[in-house]
Amino acid sequence: MAWDTARTRRLILDAAVAEFAAHGPEAARMDRIAATAGVNKERIYSYFGNKRQMFAIVLTTELERLAEAVPLDERAASDLGEYAGQVFDYHREHPHFVRLLHWEGLHTADDEPVAAEAERTAHYAEKIAALAGAQESGCLDTRLAPRELLYAVIVLAGWWFATPQLRRMLMPDLDDDPDGQRAALVRLVKALIERSAGGGEAAGGRGTSEPSRT
Repeated sequence: MAWDTARTRRLILDAAVAEFAAHGPEAARMDRIAATAGVNKERIYSYFGNKRQMFAIVLTTELERLAEAVPLDERAASDLGEYAGQVFDYHREHPHFVRLLHWEGLHTADDEPVAAEAERTAHYAEKIAALAGAQESGCLDTRLAPRELLYAVIVLAGWWFATPQLRRMLMPDLDDDPDGQRAALVRLVKALIERSAGGGEAAGGRGTSEPSRT
């Protein structure tokens, strides 16, 4: 019987996602990934390289899956609160992605490049460009810089799953109410947009502003 390479790669990748999310990039073990996927460990190395390379592929793949499931274009940017709600929905169904990012942060120095940093930076640049396009076309009324706005949405949508203990202490009434959590997130993002819309100075703006001189 011919070897199904695509299926084998998918099994290995799914096993690697679970292993890295549970144990982090340092404590994850390739033999456990191989056992879960039902393959010889050497096949992992031949398909994906060493553990560091495997972790980079895992993060890049998961980011692509999120982008495909919840695309950010000018249309989505016109209702950024609902977009944030959809990102929340994705994390609710796939909480491992937030865990992977936090494991990476714990094991990476501030000045150390992360796995597949160039590719991931380019991915985020596309989202920033979509927000900028929505601002320029008038679909998104905010004076916040697109990169600051994207950062805020990522943090606000993901933090519910990154630190559930804070959610429990700060909003105990919402601890067992994911729909309520989602509604609170949508309100937060919409309020952020509304507060930064129109005239007057907003924090950050589209670039940097000159300090006032007296």
